[in-house]
Amino acid sequence: MAGTDWNPWRRLLALPNTSRTKTIVVAFLVSAICAVLVSGATVLLRPIQTANRAAEEQARIADLVQRIPGMSALLEQAGGTLSTVVIDLESGRAATDISTETLETALADQANWTALEAGSDLAGLGYRPNYAQIFLLRDGDTILLALLPVAGQGYGGRIDAIVAVNGDMNTIAGIAITQHSETPGLGARIEDRSWQGSFPGTLIRDPSGQIRFNVARSTASTDYQVDGITGATRTGNGITNMMRFWLGPDGYGPLIGAIQRGEF
Repeated sequence: MAGTDWNPWRRLLALPNTSRTKTIVVAFLVSAICAVLVSGATVLLRPIQTANRAAEEQARIADLVQRIPGMSALLEQAGGTLSTVVIDLESGRAATDISTETLETALADQANWTALEAGSDLAGLGYRPNYAQIFLLRDGDTILLALLPVAGQGYGGRIDAIVAVNGDMNTIAGIAITQHSETPGLGARIEDRSWQGSFPGTLIRDPSGQIRFNVARSTASTDYQVDGITGATRTGNGITNMMRFWLGPDGYGPLIGAIQRGEF
């Protein structure tokens, strides 16, 4: 009589294919191997994905800047590059303990987010990050242009954009919509250059300091308005609220004030 085979793997393989034990063990092993492969691929691809996202954002920024009148010449004079700064939104100053390299990790911590009260949450975000990465074009100590990432709720979902503000921090130089879920043919027209073309030269605040920017219901009729989109009133309201939030005291307001006072 042949001796008992104590090798568990050979004993498993020797079981008939109809064996419930064999089926369960093989299924478990296949699942475990697949999980390890997926996890490994995620770890290996994460730096590539992060780099691709950064490259896409830089491409959008470059495209935005090129479409702002006179910006090409200014970039050439300044060496053709924008400086990147991580801002502490509460103080409006450059963050001392967060860099562009550590920002993503910092924002993965819920402690670095601020819950917004219903009355102040114009953009409908619920929470606002404590830090934001912005881009500045300088001529010596003078800031010529600030590129500010903004986000808010539209009709179909979240809208992400980058707003370019001139050095006076009260005149919009341009806008680039980077992500949205608005209705095709209606609210989705916010990504059209023809609509975005109404932003340059629009003022944010009146002489008293009150934010007056808004998306008109039709054609803009004041220095504080941009053209509305027919049939997309709720999308326009979302843009209005998004801009008012981020350019106000709970967004970039402290930064804007510091730049206007020459303290940044």
